[in-house]
Amino acid sequence: MKKTLWTLNVDGYAPEITALTFPLFQLYARKIGAEFRVIDSRTFPDWPPVYEKLQIYELGKENDWNIFIDADAVIHPEMWDPTDHLHKHTVCHNGNDMAGNRWRYDRFFRRDARHIGSCNWFTVASDWCIDLWRPLEDLTFGQALANISPTPSERSNGITEEHLIDDYTLSRNIAQFGLKFTTIRDIQERINDKGNYLWHIYTVSVPEKVRQMREILHAWGLDVMDLEQPYKESA
Repeated sequence: MKKTLWTLNVDGYAPEITALTFPLFQLYARKIGAEFRVIDSRTFPDWPPVYEKLQIYELGKENDWNIFIDADAVIHPEMWDPTDHLHKHTVCHNGNDMAGNRWRYDRFFRRDARHIGSCNWFTVASDWCIDLWRPLEDLTFGQALANISPTPSERSNGITEEHLIDDYTLSRNIAQFGLKFTTIRDIQERINDKGNYLWHIYTVSVPEKVRQMREILHAWGLDVMDLEQPYKESA
């Protein structure tokens, strides 16, 4: 079985953050038998950097499973392999939002009627569901942006339509292709797992994010300095 754990780091994103997260990604990939790969070049230069996540549609076609995690997310080394709990016909996020809070609906959202808003900072899908990452083919950039409405809280923290283009695209793909959907939270409830394995926040500054990350790692009993060396040796 071929698995890849992907992250995105174009334009030299926040090295003080990736110094904390990439060692954990490398260790986690090794644990679950996945290759760790960083998307670090632009394929969609006229779109926001977050849209580069959609490269997985082409890059991941030969994999049995693709797992994506944002470069500013923290994953506990004890996190289990979600592919052990998923059928290949089902895609997975850590959680999901109410689609109507952010997106203007079209016929796909209305027909699907599940109102799934993608939280694309942690995403799992098999080759059967590679359409989850399919780039938009029937909307221009401007048309897509017109369908996105950040919440008042997001806007007050500097989140614009451009920041949410990947969440919008994956939400629409889930609806358009009728992809079966679950979340890590749903799986944990089903197996009665109370663990806290994933952390991500996107509405704070980089310095504040680093501070909170270090607090999380300390609470988890992890020493980042001990984690960096295995990553550097295998990079």
